[in-house]
Amino acid sequence: MGLPNIFIRTTGCNLRCSFCDTKYAYDTGKTMNIKEVVKNIKNYPCKNVCITGGEPLMQDETLDLINILIKKGYKICLETNGSKNLEELVNKKSLMISLDIKCPSSKMHEKMQLENINLLEQKDQLKFVIKNKEDYSYAKKLINKYKPVCSVFFQPVWGINPKELAEWITNDGLNVQMSLQLHKILWGEKKRRV
Repeated sequence: MGLPNIFIRTTGCNLRCSFCDTKYAYDTGKTMNIKEVVKNIKNYPCKNVCITGGEPLMQDETLDLINILIKKGYKICLETNGSKNLEELVNKKSLMISLDIKCPSSKMHEKMQLENINLLEQKDQLKFVIKNKEDYSYAKKLINKYKPVCSVFFQPVWGINPKELAEWITNDGLNVQMSLQLHKILWGEKKRRV
């Protein structure tokens, strides 16, 4: 949060989370090949790229895009929804995986490949989007079970008062970071293209 990034949003998602804030990414977008994507991002004075979705791993070309961008000196963050196997992505220098494990309120938690947590490295991050105490307890249980080696983030569902989540975290003494959707705080909920 707070680091300038170029966002590449892919179209298509295999999940339908109850609180999804990017439903437009289910099936709308502009078709571009890798060469066009690389040409477009050269216009920005930034070397951090976040590939997000939808679910980027639904696109056959995502791995090729990552490899090309790394060769061009970009640092990549891949935001993935936890339902796709990550084995092909581990041990890639200049790639940070941001794994979003779905909690019960999403109604998609049973579609997670929880073994992905064991593939994460210190440079990666694990995220749980929390709507209520049941989600919080679920995330806490998974952290205790898998003991991830990377940073863990708890993010309140947009529109939920974050103070309650902060109190649960501090009362339990959890070693997690709380994150907020800074882009929405700064610019609102509209799609934004710079």
